Amino acid sequence: MKAIVYEGVKNVKVKDVKDPTIQRHDDIIVKVTSTAICGSDLHLIHGFIPNLPKGFILGHETMGIVEEVGKGVTNLKKGDRVIVPFPVSCGHCWYCEHDLWSQCDNSNPNGESAGIFGYSNTFGGYDGGQAEYLRVPYANVGPTVIPEELTDEQVLFLTDILPTSLWGVDIANVKSGDTVVVLGCGPVGLLAQKWAIYKGARRVIAVDYVDYRLDHARVHNQVEVVNFQEHDNTGEYLKEITNGGADAVIDCVGMDGKMSTIEKIESLLKIQGGSKSAIEIATQAVRKGGTASLVGVYGAKYNAFPLGDFFSRNITLKMGQCPAHSYVEPILKLIKQGKFDARDIITHKLSISEGERAYEIFDKKEDNCIKVILKP
Repeated sequence: MKAIVYEGVKNVKVKDVKDPTIQRHDDIIVKVTSTAICGSDLHLIHGFIPNLPKGFILGHETMGIVEEVGKGVTNLKKGDRVIVPFPVSCGHCWYCEHDLWSQCDNSNPNGESAGIFGYSNTFGGYDGGQAEYLRVPYANVGPTVIPEELTDEQVLFLTDILPTSLWGVDIANVKSGDTVVVLGCGPVGLLAQKWAIYKGARRVIAVDYVDYRLDHARVHNQVEVVNFQEHDNTGEYLKEITNGGADAVIDCVGMDGKMSTIEKIESLLKIQGGSKSAIEIATQAVRKGGTASLVGVYGAKYNAFPLGDFFSRNITLKMGQCPAHSYVEPILKLIKQGKFDARDIITHKLSISEGERAYEIFDKKEDNCIKVILKP
């Protein structure tokens, strides 16, 4: 089969690789119909995630048709059309039973969190879904059957960015009447803005530096926008225009934010992992007693982390990988009812054979790219 594989920093290739096979009694094989490139995939190709060997199949946003089922699979059959949440979760450990699916104790022998499809050996070594076929372990939990009347484009993002963006709003404790600052206008940031409005936020301010993404936020989400490159101190500016700070700040950027020269050097030397620019804005933009949630991916330790700024102002800080399984059915219900639609963020549809170009335009923000869907 064809698959998009990691071949080194900022180097992906489309290659012919072995088809996946059933390895455990509760595995399924999915014939991929749609997959996508996620912003966190860029952390991989930028070299921020360790233990990523050359030839590793990328991708954790995948859906398709069940091609084969293991003998222990009880709730799926060949021909079912399913989405596959990005965490690999066993369904029976303490964490899965308490809806902390992204912290599964059994799916990742190499780390503390659950396994993640296509996200290096550090996260379990599971092949990703940017391919023609995907092996899905623990298939009795996770894969969710999708009604035929819904298109791939309507439901594909149930695999990650729809749950992640809603979870970011939930853990930020966004309530009706709140003022919310969303850092980043990539796919997760744009969806977090939508969810904040859905939750009743009175005022939503989107922050980025890419003009076409800010335009998208303003036109499609009808939010205020701030280009952080236009201000010497964006955090203080946000604090000023919100009269003391926002009730909630949601960081949808993570380690791939715009880095200072010092951060670039420190990251190359492995002293820290990428940028903390979004965190620094959050410390200033959130009001005293407010909440900051970090849903953009972070990795290594950070020099001069502004912990004291959070502590001194009684800020609640929440973060981590989204327990996506818990959000699939509630969001799917909203999609069925026509109450939530994420399709406006889709700017490019390409074939997997065009994977190298797809990564290039997404990474370099060419051709007004926001979200790329790939078809086998």
